[in-house]
Amino acid sequence: MPLDFTAIDFETANSSRASACSVGLVKVRDGKVVDSASWFIRPPLGHDTFNEWNTRIHGIVEADCADAPLWGEQFADLVAFAGDDHFVAHNAGFDMGVITAACAASFIDAPTYRYLCSLQVARKTYHLDSYKLPVAAMAAGFEDFAHHDALADAEACAAIIVHAAKRHDATDIAHLAALTGAKIGAIGRAPSTDLIDDHAPMVLR
Repeated sequence: MPLDFTAIDFETANSSRASACSVGLVKVRDGKVVDSASWFIRPPLGHDTFNEWNTRIHGIVEADCADAPLWGEQFADLVAFAGDDHFVAHNAGFDMGVITAACAASFIDAPTYRYLCSLQVARKTYHLDSYKLPVAAMAAGFEDFAHHDALADAEACAAIIVHAAKRHDATDIAHLAALTGAKIGAIGRAPSTDLIDDHAPMVLR
């Protein structure tokens, strides 16, 4: 199955989308995980307050990120890992919004990427009472992971996309999107007429 993509998940320090404090990345080639990475991020100045509510969710405190690279300092590594892949994320509008907001707060150009939302795909693949990440991941056979750990969430997202592609006999990300009616969105400078909402509300994934 020539299913290639990079799954991505961010955790944020507070309600600002620019406040990314952790990222998880999972690379999939031919429907199989071939690489993964994660690291802490020091949020940009002005977006670097660690809110108690966010910390309760993901467990990350300011001290964890004190010596971590700033968004602008780690940005090249993030882009190098993803390469030319489509991104996939659960409630992808949030994670893509993190990229664009953190880039804007760091005075650097946002990258050009296309992306698919695994939440949208899950809604057209499974019949569930909830489509939050842990529930959808369980339907895909990916259970007992550390929800709100960025790498674990990215792994869960990747599992949903791979499982859904098999169920729909999809050959690649574009084919899966077409079969499920999910839209391929875009961030950056590339024009797109099929954007999904880059300003989706913050929800627990």
